[in-house]
Amino acid sequence: QVQLVESGGGLVQVGDSLSLSCAASGASGLFSLYAVGWYRQAPGKQRKLIAGISSGGSTNYADSVKGRFIISRDNAKNTVALQMNSLKPEDTAVYYCNAKWALYDYWGQGSQVTVSS
Repeated sequence: QVQLVESGGGLVQVGDSLSLSCAASGASGLFSLYAVGWYRQAPGKQRKLIAGISSGGSTNYADSVKGRFIISRDNAKNTVALQMNSLKPEDTAVYYCNAKWALYDYWGQGSQVTVSS
């Protein structure tokens, strides 16, 4: 059983930067095999994938965050980071980390990010 814990959320101003971290435990040395995604869910809206990184390090981004957010992973530390720059009020949401490999699919508990204007 893999546990994912997000950290780094908080209240920031428009234009600020914030970095989220997703720390995995219980992967038994196999975390590098997992594809990891960052999702977000705003109040009253569906959870959406905004950034993903494959086991090989390939990345993809939703149009809404492309050019502003950067996803990266450190397999030695079992962590995936999401660097968020030029934050906008519409980035306000709960951010979730997800890890998938084969039949395994794990979610973190979420971290609130609020961007104030």
